[in-house]
Amino acid sequence: MIERVILFVLDSVGIGALPDAEAFGDIGVNTLRSIATSSEHFEIPNLVKLGLGHIEGVDYIEKVENPIGAFGRSLEASNGKDTTTGHWEIAGLYIEQPFKTYPDGFPKYIIDAFEEKTGRKVLCNKPASGTVVLDELGELHMKTGSPIVYTSADSVFQIAAHEEVIPLDELYSMCQIARDMLVGDDQVARVIARPFTGEPGHFQRTSNRRDYSIKPFEKTVLDYAKEAGLSVKAVGKIVDIYDGEGITEDVHTKDNMDGVDQTINYLKEWFKGILFTNLVDFDAKFGHRRDVAGYRKAIEEVDARLPELMSAMNRSDLLIILADHGNDPAYKGSDHTREYIPLLIYGEQVKAGVDIGTRKTFADVAATVSDILEIPSTPYGTSFKNEIL
Repeated sequence: MIERVILFVLDSVGIGALPDAEAFGDIGVNTLRSIATSSEHFEIPNLVKLGLGHIEGVDYIEKVENPIGAFGRSLEASNGKDTTTGHWEIAGLYIEQPFKTYPDGFPKYIIDAFEEKTGRKVLCNKPASGTVVLDELGELHMKTGSPIVYTSADSVFQIAAHEEVIPLDELYSMCQIARDMLVGDDQVARVIARPFTGEPGHFQRTSNRRDYSIKPFEKTVLDYAKEAGLSVKAVGKIVDIYDGEGITEDVHTKDNMDGVDQTINYLKEWFKGILFTNLVDFDAKFGHRRDVAGYRKAIEEVDARLPELMSAMNRSDLLIILADHGNDPAYKGSDHTREYIPLLIYGEQVKAGVDIGTRKTFADVAATVSDILEIPSTPYGTSFKNEIL
């Protein structure tokens, strides 16, 4: 009997373009392939042992004779390639209408209202890379006290501010003001606080990021678990992505290694339910910045921690390693890429070496979790419990 399911999201580690990727502007993208082929020395022995190279299409990663996990991949059924869409589908929702984006910046009436409510004029108001925009406008921000408001190809309203210019409490308050405004016809999936520190030429974003998401429009597997009296523990930005819905306990993290630490800390506790972790550095620090070498090192670092995580598991635990979208660091621009996600399943009760094939939706994960924990399921997804246990 499985008592705990660990969902371990390697944020943006996609494994190849979906059949409809071209419609999203993505041709020939493959996040993991770009990383794996960028160096002769890509050392991820633990992901290899789990069966990563046995997943269909992942012919650029070596195979092992006897994988210790079950493996497969999944299509994304929803209309999007952003964090919220991916995570909500993992939890059992289907997003037919993509979240609204602002490729030309936000309309004047939104900015005017935001400036009036916050008492501060804004800088930028255009799609931008989070690090580039600090190089361009960080010094002016420090001189004027004006927050940097920008967006991306995702449905986001991002506010960057130096922690010594606009205190965190004020930045978070500004984000809540924006969140309350950006609903209805102007709805965005997330408002994001992007605090930074440092001096011109040496700005660095801090771990005090906060995401203000819209609430899921239907119950997710997290809600059903919580309603059944189970624990739902969230590590990293998971609590923000679901706006706290279905979460019983959460902890934010500084970086990937802290995310692994916090996951292991939770595993040392006794509880029944779901442990849901997101490791965001792959996406935020390396994918969007098109830093192939940094991305490669980050995957190697997490791979090296997997034995520690797996040894902290009990016999009644099941681990699912997956992603939420792609972010090919060798592709043009700085946007996410629409890709298959890997599924690697491990536990003492898992049938090692089983190929669960190509799933039609990320929601198969939610259906499987519901099936395993014996709780109600969302309307979407097909369980692969009987294939893996």
